[in-house]
Amino acid sequence: MLRPVLTSRVPVAAAPQALLVLATALVAGCAVQPARAPAPVAIPAAYSSAGVQGGAWPAQDWYRSFGSEELDSFVEQAVRNNWDIAAARARILQADARARQAGAAILPAVDGVGNASFLSGHSGQGSGHETDWSAMVSASYEVDFWGKNRATATAASLQADSARVERDTVALTVLGGVADQYFQVLALRERLTLARSNHEAATKILEAVQARFEAGVGSPVEVAAQRAAVHAAQIAVSDLQLQESQARAALALLLGRAPEEFTVSGQSLDPLREPAVAPGLPSALLTRRPDIFMAEANLRASSASVAAARAAMFPSLSLTAGAGLQNPALPATVLTIPGVGPSFALTASLVQPIFNHGRLQAQRDEAVGREQELLAAYRGAIVASLVDVEKALSAIDQLRAAADAQQGSVSESERAFEGAQLRYHEGAGDFLTLLEAQRTLYAARDQYTQYRLARLQALIGLCKALGGGWDAAAARS
Repeated sequence: MLRPVLTSRVPVAAAPQALLVLATALVAGCAVQPARAPAPVAIPAAYSSAGVQGGAWPAQDWYRSFGSEELDSFVEQAVRNNWDIAAARARILQADARARQAGAAILPAVDGVGNASFLSGHSGQGSGHETDWSAMVSASYEVDFWGKNRATATAASLQADSARVERDTVALTVLGGVADQYFQVLALRERLTLARSNHEAATKILEAVQARFEAGVGSPVEVAAQRAAVHAAQIAVSDLQLQESQARAALALLLGRAPEEFTVSGQSLDPLREPAVAPGLPSALLTRRPDIFMAEANLRASSASVAAARAAMFPSLSLTAGAGLQNPALPATVLTIPGVGPSFALTASLVQPIFNHGRLQAQRDEAVGREQELLAAYRGAIVASLVDVEKALSAIDQLRAAADAQQGSVSESERAFEGAQLRYHEGAGDFLTLLEAQRTLYAARDQYTQYRLARLQALIGLCKALGGGWDAAAARS
């Protein structure tokens, strides 16, 4: 799959070209060979973790499966306005331009040339002057015997493909970040609501403790402890307000907007739904991850660059032809044909590098080293993609296993707090039991919100790890 096809087309022979082929036959055994395909990376037959059951491979609009219209609108804004995506689009324009530049070397170059010279002189024989001029059309062409120009064009074209896939990789990262940051804002707002409720409950308990103290059935230690609990609840509210503001600003940055006028309507995670996403087979991941495709395109481009660097060490033949009008019709050092007339010139240039202090060999070695680097990067991208999927699936499995425990913790904490509060008001319970029940209930509710956020983040991670519905065919558009 990674073996570039490098062809060298020798033009049908005119006599001078046939002589050139003969002259270079001695080095024909050193002709450029295509790069060898890398050893394949071992792919497991199945994932270790089960993940979501009964789902499907994520679609390109995977974010819509969470059921939030506000999230959908934020993703659309990010596609239009995110600066990282805009920079990736600009890199595509640059790569396309470089590909066109490299491809232009395969075809002949045609130029229009005009010259005019006025000559005047004086000697003992007299004086004279003349005006020499020419108007020519010139065409030049480098015969690509060893495939250097074609290999360079192939490398540039593959790098343009890589730039397109890089855009898709950046977009997938940004869109995943938008969903993740949006869910964090909602979770922080939900936790903030719980913290305020906890503060209100602590304040009401303080009023009851204060009333008991004033009635002579309470102690000042209980009053001080509950006041400390109220202050701690207020500190938690302030901390969550700061975190929510920072998360909202981070979300605005992903959307390419200023945070000052940016608002989020959602208040909790309750309206969201969890999509069912199936991981499929590990082998299918190689065709659905844009980063793997980008690493492959870079590797193939480096193989073509190695071929071009090797071809640069062999002879090069350049042909130049010019035709037009000039005066005099044929200038020469000794003889000049005067008058205006048509002119034609044909030049062939053969260059063989002999000594350049190892520059060409060093360029070849650099290209080989770059190819080896990108081969390692390609293999690493495959393994990293498998790790990403396994981590997401493992997180989903563990969170699913803890679902009953999380819900049971909240339910039992609510029952314990209600019972402790009732017993304390009736004088049958002690203050420490009530205080501990309050702390336990708040911690359980806050932990449950974070648990729900972790489930959503794990699903986002799985959608991203599976390529987010990326399509290799659409990457060329």
